[in-house]
Amino acid sequence: MHQFTIEPLFGTDHWAIAGHNIAFTNSALWMAITAVVLWLFMLGGMKRALVPGRWQMAVESMTGFIDGMLSANVGPAGKKYVPYIFSIFMFILFANLLGLLPLGLIGVHPFTFTSHFTVTGVLAILSFSIVLIVGFWRHGLHFFSLFVPHGTPWWLLWLIPFIELVSFMVRPFSLALRLFVAMMAGHVLLEVLSSFVINSTNAGAGFGLAIGVPSFILMIAICALEMLVAAIQAYVFALLTSLYINDAENLH
Repeated sequence: MHQFTIEPLFGTDHWAIAGHNIAFTNSALWMAITAVVLWLFMLGGMKRALVPGRWQMAVESMTGFIDGMLSANVGPAGKKYVPYIFSIFMFILFANLLGLLPLGLIGVHPFTFTSHFTVTGVLAILSFSIVLIVGFWRHGLHFFSLFVPHGTPWWLLWLIPFIELVSFMVRPFSLALRLFVAMMAGHVLLEVLSSFVINSTNAGAGFGLAIGVPSFILMIAICALEMLVAAIQAYVFALLTSLYINDAENLH
């Protein structure tokens, strides 16, 4: 499980503030790399040429995709959330894809920080906090009516609000867990298959042909699938966040 180990870099393992370790880790490094790559991607697409090039079209297509998703799920009020949903979608997408790189940068092996629940948990809590802030800002205490669905029979009023509250509070956990599990499981599977390839090759030509070659072919297929999963998980995170925002914006 070495690929999931968080390690301090550049001799920062003894950095501390008020007794808390603040070492600059491989996870922090790849968060920074992801942010820089995303910034460069956006910078290259902000030319606003009358006849857009491929790069500008790529950026405009992604922003248009997020804008369309929010319009469909939230309505006209979703326009103001495009920057946030777009940022979190692209950040997760780039993080997932960069974690699949076969080669390291500046001597550091690629690290998929979205395979750590602490990271996905912070992203989920941030999104959940926005939902709570928007909900209470727009509706005040009426926001609690979200826990009493329209048409609830009076004799179930003692049970339904409790179930709805538990379901609502579980949202950030499920949002974080889905991304974390998907990315971690994919990398573990690739690790297992790669060990089959290496061990069977070391065992001899017969094992290499019988086990190593099929495992290597399967690895290629899994890598392609992982790229698809990386995009799907970023989309699911953004989609569910937009649905939660819809609950806060369009409370009935």
